[in-house]
Amino acid sequence: MSETTQAVKKSLSRRYRKEKIFRATGMAAILVGLSFVVILFVNIISKGYPAFEQTYIKLPIHFDEQTIDPQGERDPEVLRRADYMGLVKESLREAFPDVKGRSDKRDLYNLVSKGAGYDLADRVLADPALIGQTQELWLLADDEIDTFVKGHVTHSETIPLAGNPVVTDNDGQLRITGDAVVMDSLQNSLRDLVPVEMADEEETVMLPDDGPSVLLELQGGLVRITAYDPEGVTGKVVSPLKPDATDAGWNLVLHETPEAERRVKDKTIFWVRTLESRGLVEKHFNTVFFTSGDSREPEQSGIAGALAGSMLTLIVTLLLSFPIGVGAAIYLEEFAPRNRWTDLIEVNINNLAAVPSIVFGLLGLAVFISFFGLPRSAPLVGGLVLTLMTLPTIIIASRAALKSVPPSIKEAALGVGASKMQAMFHHVLPLALPGMLTGTIIGMAQALGETAPLLMIGMVAFIVDIPQGFTDNATVLPVQIFLWADSPERAFVERTSAAIMVLLGFLIGMNALAVFLRKKFERKW
Repeated sequence: MSETTQAVKKSLSRRYRKEKIFRATGMAAILVGLSFVVILFVNIISKGYPAFEQTYIKLPIHFDEQTIDPQGERDPEVLRRADYMGLVKESLREAFPDVKGRSDKRDLYNLVSKGAGYDLADRVLADPALIGQTQELWLLADDEIDTFVKGHVTHSETIPLAGNPVVTDNDGQLRITGDAVVMDSLQNSLRDLVPVEMADEEETVMLPDDGPSVLLELQGGLVRITAYDPEGVTGKVVSPLKPDATDAGWNLVLHETPEAERRVKDKTIFWVRTLESRGLVEKHFNTVFFTSGDSREPEQSGIAGALAGSMLTLIVTLLLSFPIGVGAAIYLEEFAPRNRWTDLIEVNINNLAAVPSIVFGLLGLAVFISFFGLPRSAPLVGGLVLTLMTLPTIIIASRAALKSVPPSIKEAALGVGASKMQAMFHHVLPLALPGMLTGTIIGMAQALGETAPLLMIGMVAFIVDIPQGFTDNATVLPVQIFLWADSPERAFVERTSAAIMVLLGFLIGMNALAVFLRKKFERKW
């Protein structure tokens, strides 16, 4: 074998080895990219899907005529101004008659959303015959209660205990003792839950106030354990006991997160657990999320206003950007003279495609709002700004679609006597239209996800009402996500992720539509 042959074989071996390394590197890069996408989607979905359910509390509401319409005139203005939250509070007081203190009553009332009164008002205005009746209604729970029911506040454990305990009151401190069955059950369960061991049989273990909550549910009330020893446990009352309670069962409950570190207190959790035991707490599909506008209360907030604003803004963008972009592409590709002026226009179009989107927001603020005096925070102005931003993308895509049509089609049309205008609009444009639509949809998807230019024209405003026209105050879905992400309430984290899921769904749908159009109308030349 000659030296040349050996050199060639070595060269081929190196080349094949490098090719394998290149392929492996490329596959690794793809896998890394896909893994990041999967992590992103898993993170968003895991945080967002609970927002599609909302906690409701079932209460018997008596539509008292003296509270709603004492004159009996059924005047809509009088019905609208009635104290419907008072009806809700009365029902809660009847459900928990032992709650007496002002602070405790305030915490009790916070079980139900402040928006429940508006829901009752809408029901009465829709059907005044409800006045004087009593109905059991599912009312929206407060966001903190909803967060607890979904398991985000604290991890809890409940252990049923055996025997019949004996409760004695020593100057406000409760002492729980009992026979051997009671003490064995209680002590063993405490040792399982509380990571503190007694050094000897006579030692008293003190539970810190700033530690996890260790509680006893017994005799229809709640006691927080402060100390325990071999003879029994000592605690303080959280919710009053009822010695005549018929339920003889009792439970040991642990809330791992210290009470000082959570907004839902032990007594509130006890009330919720009591309602759950009666079948009065359920999670239903969160229709409010899709039918309401923004709100300061997380449980009342929704994306309907932002969706309406996004749709109105995109309609303006589409009606302006598509005909202007396609017309500019046709002119530059087929009719514009080849000179320095045309070259300057083409260079600027390509440069505008890479300009940061916030620059278009500044342009819209200076021109459309400051100079022309158009209303701030309006879909009309948002659509104009997004039109400027998407035009370069549509023009470039449309020109590429025109270039993809074989020149022979235009030449054949010209050869049989068609004018240049007829050849373009009757023969070339229909064949290039699918590619133009694809570029337009991609540009619209980009516009749907933009935030920065819309912030500059005031679409960051807090909008409660759903916009009905192009000049109404509005916001858009990306800006709504931005606002919720900055809110401190835990429930807004769910709604932020859920809104991102909705936005991603629209973006994926628009890109899928673009792929479908390209595949369906694509011509093989």
